[in-house]
Amino acid sequence: MDVDAVIVPCGGGGLTSGISVAVKDASPGTSVWAVEPEHFDDTRRSLAKGARVSNEPGYNSICDAILTAEPGVITFEINRRNLAGAIAVSDMATGQAVRDAMAYLKLVVEPGGCVGLAALSSGEIALSGKCVVVVLSGGNVDYSTYARIMAAA
Repeated sequence: MDVDAVIVPCGGGGLTSGISVAVKDASPGTSVWAVEPEHFDDTRRSLAKGARVSNEPGYNSICDAILTAEPGVITFEINRRNLAGAIAVSDMATGQAVRDAMAYLKLVVEPGGCVGLAALSSGEIALSGKCVVVVLSGGNVDYSTYARIMAAA
């Protein structure tokens, strides 16, 4: 079966750009989407503007591993060419995705690495009837943070 879309967590854009290069080489028709935490959606906003933009200060997120000030210079250029788009997900949706990863996949995934799973339920990417790959990355989550996320179920 052909893959229609690949959904990737995005901070500075390194993982996203690397995956997008590999996917586009192997399957040019596959769309690649970046997913960022709400208020740290610098790649999404940069793609819309056509130039790198920074995040506004004063926000926080449980997705500490992918909180960056702005997209990387090189990675943004690669992502600008290869991505179908980027979306932002809330901490609430991300927390639910972390719980779902444990409950259904039996995986401990750090919040930043689980934003792609959170994107599945956002409705922002048309996925019905499509074969979709979601990248889950990182299990380096603080125990107290993880326990707090699990307790919110």
